[in-house]
Amino acid sequence: MSRQEAIAQYAAALKQGQRYYKNALAKGSYPYPQVLEEILNEQMSAGRMEIGLVDIPADQIVGTKTYGRRFSFAGNFMPLFEANTEFATKWISLCEAHLGDEGIREPIRCYEYLGRFYVQEGNKRVSVLKSFDAPTIPGYVTRVLPVYSDDPAIQLYYEFLQFYPRCSLYQIRFTQPGSYEKLTKAMGYDREHIWTSDEKRAFLALQSRFQTVYQKLGGAAHAGTVSDALLVCLQVFSFAELRAMSTDELYKTLSGMQADIKSASLPRPIALSTEPKEKEKGLVSRILGISHPDKLNIAFVYDHLPQYSVWSNAHFQGEQELKENLGSKIQVREYWALEKDDEKAMTDAVEDGADLLIATTPQLLSACRKIAAKHPKLRVLDCALSKPYAGLRTYYSRSYEAKFISGAVAGAMAEKDRIGYVASYPIVGVTADINAFALGAQMTNPRVRIDLLWSSEVRDPIAKFLERGIRVISNRDAETAQKSGSVMDWGVYRLQEDGVVQPLALPCWNWGRFYTQVVQSIFNGSWDTLSKSQEGLAINYWWGMSSGVIDVELSASLPEGIRRLAEHLKSDVRDGWFDPFRCRILDQSHTLRNDGSRGLSPEELLQMDWLCENVEGRIPGIDELRPESRETASILAIHPE
Repeated sequence: MSRQEAIAQYAAALKQGQRYYKNALAKGSYPYPQVLEEILNEQMSAGRMEIGLVDIPADQIVGTKTYGRRFSFAGNFMPLFEANTEFATKWISLCEAHLGDEGIREPIRCYEYLGRFYVQEGNKRVSVLKSFDAPTIPGYVTRVLPVYSDDPAIQLYYEFLQFYPRCSLYQIRFTQPGSYEKLTKAMGYDREHIWTSDEKRAFLALQSRFQTVYQKLGGAAHAGTVSDALLVCLQVFSFAELRAMSTDELYKTLSGMQADIKSASLPRPIALSTEPKEKEKGLVSRILGISHPDKLNIAFVYDHLPQYSVWSNAHFQGEQELKENLGSKIQVREYWALEKDDEKAMTDAVEDGADLLIATTPQLLSACRKIAAKHPKLRVLDCALSKPYAGLRTYYSRSYEAKFISGAVAGAMAEKDRIGYVASYPIVGVTADINAFALGAQMTNPRVRIDLLWSSEVRDPIAKFLERGIRVISNRDAETAQKSGSVMDWGVYRLQEDGVVQPLALPCWNWGRFYTQVVQSIFNGSWDTLSKSQEGLAINYWWGMSSGVIDVELSASLPEGIRRLAEHLKSDVRDGWFDPFRCRILDQSHTLRNDGSRGLSPEELLQMDWLCENVEGRIPGIDELRPESRETASILAIHPE
């Protein structure tokens, strides 16, 4: 490179520096590089550590260690001195060396604090290399450890410190807690895996390609980093799948995941729809320019045949009710993902012209996310709960309302003040079901104790209850009122001394009510107005007894007084007059969870990880479950990894 070209490079860099300086002053912000000595004092430091030679991401070099050369550069490290100065002469000579045969060989020296770098030696080298948009700059790094605290930024940095010895890449930067472990899992590595040089190169190559596409799609407008956005995609598509995509395919995929990427950066990314909208005003959707379809092609996707699965049968019955209610306005087809061919079933549905895809089980959630990313105009529903995925919608019911009523019945009928309770999986929402049942039982029998066992952990919980002399049992809930199989498989019942089973109460679902109202919301435009009003948030339907989606069947054999009480409770819960959790609640450790002056928020109910004081049992970890139960428990874990 000639001297003249180096002079031209300085002139261009000087313009960038002056522009940055003027813009910073206009905004009232600091126009020079940050100074570590101004940011950090000894009380903030827990020590120092020599990291050695590192390829430092250039965009993470934000300042200088000392005041020394601070006024020589703008905050972007571009020069501020005119071309006739000694500083400019040295800068230009260094620029000549950079692109000549000699090159800039000597690494800089700097300090790193909270993932940002402050130059001790080599400010002009940084300036020259940044002027050429160098992605990384080699340097010897001294890490300054911050004192650990409850500050979220400090805690996130300590997560990075645990990750760095395994990967040693500063280019991986997250803004959300838990992301480093999520990345490890998404890459298919165990927690102790040391990334090889080839693995690091492959990841950086993908992240670089991803960043180019991300920026074209306006990624700078999002609150998170490129790594944040890439992690969202890695939780839907494997590393190998993303790596194999062409630039056009990556662009299309990333376009379809913009909603998920945006919601991932929000502190509360989920919007709960807790009640159906009876009739949205058509004027609202017309003002917003929303057109309503006249007919819908609807695809139901099942992972089990209805004749072999009570869960699938319940949704199949709901599908039939939907067809009866809406008739010629809809065309409905079933697709069967029976041999783990989830994506193929959904792709077939799209190719057949589906406008709405309804997946009937949480196990189909991963395939739903992929199909939603590939077809962003497709409306996708999955029967799951509390998932922060804005590219699709999830649905379930407030089953704790029905559990409270069945608990009140069980408490009134309990012999020896003991009730057996069979829980399904330790997943989101289930703990609220257990506690609501326990509170209902306590209301009608203050002395009652609930023996808790998990069908996902224990193979025959009923036998264990009978061994303990427990005769009133809450078993699995029926997915429909038309249950099948032995009565001992369903609901709350009492096993009498003569061996006769007396049914007492049966929580059950009517998915047809839900499907009908949701499909009608597409026809009347409220589906789209809900999307616009909750822009950027993941919409989860969580309807209760007031919607008719969840109910409790009461046995005709109940004593009249207990039946009347249960009917009154049903009416009050359904009409919103009674909140099962608006009462004084102590947990198993006798900690006060509610003083009775308020109800619990949806977040408190869904993420509940404690049990009421009258419950004897515990919440098992996923690794304690039977192998066949762990997948479901992982998908809907109370506290996802």
